[in-house]
Amino acid sequence: MTERSTPHRTVVLVLLSLTQFILVIDVSIVNVALSSIQHALSFSQSNLQWILSAYTLTFGGLLLLGGRASDLLGRRRVFMAGLVVFTCGSALCGFAQSELMLILSRAFQGVGAAIISPGALSILMTTFPEGSERNRALGVWGAIAGVGGAVGVLVGGILVQYVSWRWIFLVNVPIGLLVLILTPRFIKESRSDGGGRLDIAGAVSITGGLALLIYGLTHAETTAWTDSVTVASLALSAALIVGFVIIEARVADPILPLRIFRIRSVTGANVVGFLLGSSIFATFFFLSLYMQQVLGVDALGVGVRYLLLAGVIIIAAALSQSLVTRFGVRPILAIGMLLLTVGLLYFTNLHVGGTFLHDLVPGFILVGFGLGFAFVPVSIAALQGVTGTLAGAASGLINTSQQVGGAVGIAVLSTVAGTVTANSLTSAVKTATAAGGNAQQATAAATPHALVDGFQAAFYVAAITSLVGLVCTVVLIQRQTRVVVKV
Repeated sequence: MTERSTPHRTVVLVLLSLTQFILVIDVSIVNVALSSIQHALSFSQSNLQWILSAYTLTFGGLLLLGGRASDLLGRRRVFMAGLVVFTCGSALCGFAQSELMLILSRAFQGVGAAIISPGALSILMTTFPEGSERNRALGVWGAIAGVGGAVGVLVGGILVQYVSWRWIFLVNVPIGLLVLILTPRFIKESRSDGGGRLDIAGAVSITGGLALLIYGLTHAETTAWTDSVTVASLALSAALIVGFVIIEARVADPILPLRIFRIRSVTGANVVGFLLGSSIFATFFFLSLYMQQVLGVDALGVGVRYLLLAGVIIIAAALSQSLVTRFGVRPILAIGMLLLTVGLLYFTNLHVGGTFLHDLVPGFILVGFGLGFAFVPVSIAALQGVTGTLAGAASGLINTSQQVGGAVGIAVLSTVAGTVTANSLTSAVKTATAAGGNAQQATAAATPHALVDGFQAAFYVAAITSLVGLVCTVVLIQRQTRVVVKV
């Protein structure tokens, strides 16, 4: 790609960051609107989860395809196509008049997100040369990735409380149109020099495998891990993913060239990215539940409290990009995973009579610095040493690792929390009724304590997951990577 002036590159970064922001917050912004949507569109309780799951299924399942398509068909072209799909999907969600229409629109919106996300990251790679300049750009990118979840809760609370739940989707439309209009002017087209054809067999197998994996994990949350549908979905997912690896090893133009894993830091970054997603996606989920269901904070209040976490992440991400340039990826990522682990362990002390200042603020600061120090270097490591011909594939891979990690983490930790809560509640009610108490009153009194027991157990597992990520950082990621895979 030809050299650009600094102002030009700044505009490119702003456009890509705006796009990344709406993709990230779209995952969390919906949470605060679920009850309003349920009432407005007469959603059944069992179908309500599909407002979230339909988006996750297509987003996580199509990321690798979106990444490879951007390499072969043109990064700007595919990025703009994704913007069109995502913007139209957002409008359809905002004007949905029924359960089915909203669920299908969310799935369509997820398709657009899967096309945009790896395309945007690969454009960033090919616009900013490897080194301090790319590190600064990824610092902004990492800050947005970390802040988006927290800001989404705040924005969602404001829109639901003062406007309408429909605007949590419609707010994406003007942003998407603005980026779409400006993209041809500021972003130059680029693609892989190697050419090739799109790997249809690989695309079908990995998309089906990841979609079934996410579906099975989501289904397990509401049923059981031994449920026949859950077991069948996960088994078929495993078979398709194994088939994908076999296909990729044999075809001439694979959707995910396996040679990319020759770069040790790319492999390590994706392992750490998966574990990071597993621990942190669930953290936002459980902290929101704790504040709402135990402390009695409303949706807007939850969002306001998350501003502290968002601010810390921004500061940490800005600091980490310069530290990575000076000291390398591994030490900064290790510090981030360590701080994240300590912060998650702090949250294992949550209790029913907790306060924001004592029970949440210290953990928010630790987790915020951990995320700011982790998101930036893990993105840098996932792209270091990758040539332009593999930019889309590498971008799609790290996005997939984090998204699938998040789906796995929420499913596993929800099961842990739900099981511990149920056992704790049953034990408390049995004890109360045996002493002559009223079962209904005992249940009401014990529920907050049982919920906290479940949240504590989930945070213990999240902390262990983060600790494993720290170990993988030290073992798998080299301090400096200058290896380039030749095509």
